[in-house]
Amino acid sequence: MERQTAGIPQLAKQIRGYFTGHDHHPSTGELFLRQEERRLERTRIARELHDTLLQGLLSASMQLQVAEGWVPPDSPAKPLLSRVRKLMGKGIAEGRAALQGLRSAEIPSTTLDQALADFCDELPPADAARVRIAKMGRPKPLDPALLHQIYLITREALLNSLRHSHAKKIEAELEYSPRKLRVVVRDNGTGIDPQLLHSGRKSHWGLTVMRERAANIGAHLRIWSKPKTGTELELSVPLAAAKAADGHSAR
Repeated sequence: MERQTAGIPQLAKQIRGYFTGHDHHPSTGELFLRQEERRLERTRIARELHDTLLQGLLSASMQLQVAEGWVPPDSPAKPLLSRVRKLMGKGIAEGRAALQGLRSAEIPSTTLDQALADFCDELPPADAARVRIAKMGRPKPLDPALLHQIYLITREALLNSLRHSHAKKIEAELEYSPRKLRVVVRDNGTGIDPQLLHSGRKSHWGLTVMRERAANIGAHLRIWSKPKTGTELELSVPLAAAKAADGHSAR
């Protein structure tokens, strides 16, 4: 009986790993396949959201604006219609931001700083004006799959700052040294509630996803934040991780 059940813990571990992706560190080839599958799925979702939900909201907003114009200025319904129209406008803006995030998930064949610059070029002018990208040191060639993961983490950090921090200044610093690549994203916004920062609630899964991506590439992720003092995220990628990725690609 003991021999029959001896393999159950290992089997349970493998099943858990299948669903969570934590049973092993994925190779570069596996990362590439995963990111390609996710890219295709994101593209499909973005297209469907644009063609259905977002277009429907835009059409409804235009009709509501026309109806608001027909209502007399002194009508009690006037303020309500105006408020609803503004709420719909906010929803449309948030929907466009979500679509932008889905569609910019694929990194081009270029350097990290150029990819982030391209990302900023896609932002609305008011958002782009708040972001500054700085580079220090001499960039080193990285495996595309590894570079993609670093880009996704950095992009998520920038989007979080743009969407939630109400920051006036957002900086992304890329520091290349002989032993590691260090990426720092900081803002002067409202900060993150300590409970949220450590709990990683499902409704705010972006923090959890960034930590998982960092762990999968052998990088270290740290986040400092206090309410009303801003947030700083530091991603440290050892060059050993880059060399390991290159070794997998060469096979």
